Amino acid sequence: MHPSEVLFQGNRQPLLLPACDHYAGSEKLMRKSIALQQELGPLFDITLDCEDGASAGNEEAHAKLIVELLNSEENKFNRIGARVHDVESPFFARDVEIICTAAQRLAYIMVPKAHSVAEVERAIKLINTHAAKAGRKDLPVHVLIETHGALRDAYAIAALPQVQSLSFGIMDFVSAHYGAIPGAAMRTPGQFTHPLVTRAKLEIAAACHAHGKVPSHNVTTEIKDTAVAANDAQRAAAEFGYTRMWSIHPNQIKPIIKTFTPRLSEVSEAAAILHEAAAVQWGPIAQNGRLHDRASYRYYWTVLQRAKLAGLTLPESVAPLFNGSTTVHP
Repeated sequence: MHPSEVLFQGNRQPLLLPACDHYAGSEKLMRKSIALQQELGPLFDITLDCEDGASAGNEEAHAKLIVELLNSEENKFNRIGARVHDVESPFFARDVEIICTAAQRLAYIMVPKAHSVAEVERAIKLINTHAAKAGRKDLPVHVLIETHGALRDAYAIAALPQVQSLSFGIMDFVSAHYGAIPGAAMRTPGQFTHPLVTRAKLEIAAACHAHGKVPSHNVTTEIKDTAVAANDAQRAAAEFGYTRMWSIHPNQIKPIIKTFTPRLSEVSEAAAILHEAAAVQWGPIAQNGRLHDRASYRYYWTVLQRAKLAGLTLPESVAPLFNGSTTVHP
């Protein structure tokens, strides 16, 4: 049996998405980001931004530009999503209507500033109505958690079948406390030490992992020193369980991808363990004095999938394991 079937025994397998979600708002930056994706491959997603990208009074034209880019030949991998205005905005419904005309080429829609699971459900209902007109069913939805209500409902939001990922909107979240959380908590080191911020990050990550979804870490506002983004990504992954992170500058993309990519030593270890496990039909094995069974095999299988998604060449010994179904999305 294929490992994705035998190791999860009919349970829903966790989703995997590219480790970096790069945001671009202006036409110049959107085109530059798409060109970089063509160069590097589908190692990162791009989110074209209607919420902060469009100038006042130009919202409809901006949404139509995004449709043009989505439908263009430059959208080579269909790994471009769009962030629409929030549900309470007068531009939300029109954003969804316009952008969903390109639903066949759209990777996902990001819904910001939700206040409850009910609000997300209403957004999904409208998205589905317009996506269906373009022949797309169950268009993936990502949700930005940046309000008190959304954090309260994070577990329920992550449970919605169409939701692939929850992102943490740190700046709006901190601002929503009206000075009770200092501004220093929007960046390192405060973002990893302030109790109210770390609580939010942990609840989002836990909600995602409970339902096999992808937790996406907030932005790094320092755009000149790429080491800061790399450090933030490392802490997000190692201390908070995040498997994806936002980028707001092209120079942040490669450091984020590199940080979230499994190390070659871990890939080699995973390959050796799973190769031996497959040879005994996924029964228990002992390697280097340690017992392994299906519980640890699930971990190592995920390591290999993440490595493959990041563009690493896997050892030939495990190549046959990828002949068949896979949980990598899309």
